[in-house]
Amino acid sequence: MESQQNSINVQAFIDNHRLSRFQWLIFALCFIVALLDGFDTAAIGYLAPSLIQQFGASKPALAPVLSAALFGLACGALTAGPLADRLGRKRVLTGAVAVMGVFSLVSAFSSSLNELMVLRFFTGLGLGAAMPNAVTMVSEYCPTKVRATLINTMFCGFPLGSSLGGFLAAWMIPHWGWQSVLVLGGVVPLALAAVLVWVLPESVRFMVVHQHSGARIAAALRRISPDAALQGASFFMTETQAAMAGRSGLSVVLARSFRIGSVMLWLSYFMGLVIFYAFINWMPVLFKEAGMDQRTATLISALFPLGGIGAILCGWLMARFNGNYLIGLCFVGTAIFVYLIGQVTGQVGWLMLMVFIGGTLQNTAQSSLPALAAAFYPTQGRATGVSWMLGIGRFGGIVGTFWVGEMQRQHVSIATVFTLVAIPGIVAALALAVKHWADPEHKAHPVPIETAAGH
Repeated sequence: MESQQNSINVQAFIDNHRLSRFQWLIFALCFIVALLDGFDTAAIGYLAPSLIQQFGASKPALAPVLSAALFGLACGALTAGPLADRLGRKRVLTGAVAVMGVFSLVSAFSSSLNELMVLRFFTGLGLGAAMPNAVTMVSEYCPTKVRATLINTMFCGFPLGSSLGGFLAAWMIPHWGWQSVLVLGGVVPLALAAVLVWVLPESVRFMVVHQHSGARIAAALRRISPDAALQGASFFMTETQAAMAGRSGLSVVLARSFRIGSVMLWLSYFMGLVIFYAFINWMPVLFKEAGMDQRTATLISALFPLGGIGAILCGWLMARFNGNYLIGLCFVGTAIFVYLIGQVTGQVGWLMLMVFIGGTLQNTAQSSLPALAAAFYPTQGRATGVSWMLGIGRFGGIVGTFWVGEMQRQHVSIATVFTLVAIPGIVAALALAVKHWADPEHKAHPVPIETAAGH
């Protein structure tokens, strides 16, 4: 039996053990959360042509419906982070997935666009609260060396879910109507929420910071290494960013040492989502306007989020090189290929290639930002830091949706639409350069925090 004075560094314990089945289970559950988030968020864009037909709406009039969930996403993310830093990651994540499922299911029975708009807002509340807590949960159970890779891989679930929504919509809508896509997007999250209640643990780092009992922390660590000698131990952690005594949540995110980096993360994520949602919501409509049939337009559009798998490689590289510059280069490439999409809309083969490459670069950059944010903040403010970046970024999606809607109203050419939407990629890259200038990665060093769990 270990001495009562035995003190265990929780992160060092995680780093010194191979990834266990328990950690892979946490990763898998959070990956499914990201997959469902992407599916449900993007679904409304794939339904747009059907909604126009059924409700007789003009394309600009559809913009509020397309962006309603994004307002909910922003509100959900901005509130969920501080809640999770106080109440725990598991509670907020499980509740968010349940809310997502309930309102997606109910929205399938909407009788008007206004009703659908309201229900999509409430669906968005759940969506917005789910993703940042999934990112935080994976981050706080990961070994340091593979953290960026695993978070990026998990976040790939979002673009893959978005792409899956396109392929399923192209198949389901002709058979069962647009409502079937929303029913699927509601039933699966409800089933997942039930699984999370019984299977998902609380974050072990959260338990240390909030001085949960040593028995609870030891129980979680034993699921990583059943043979570990933890009897009578006390627990502490180190942070790669200095912990801030007596502060948590937003007060950490906006503290002097984090302020510039926080604002630049918000700006880069915002600009990235201007591009993503401008296209995920409008690309099927734009391509149909260019002369394609609805099925072809939907399938080509689905190639854009499919490229998110490139984030896995970026996560591996982020453990070895400067993440700010890697992601910034991806945003520059995004701008180039988004511009090229608008130049080849009449050539299906080239269009498919440009959409896929542009989507790979954009989703690689976007999917890598949560890992960059999770590493930037200490445990006391990590959920808030990640969620505020995601939440404020969602307003970029709203801007992108209304921006393209307005360009449609003004009858702007397709080539000009893609040229203008490429510009935010350059802005995002510049924001990450400023973040690095204000807080170079080499400044970070391990700092022990004073919190310790009782016996």
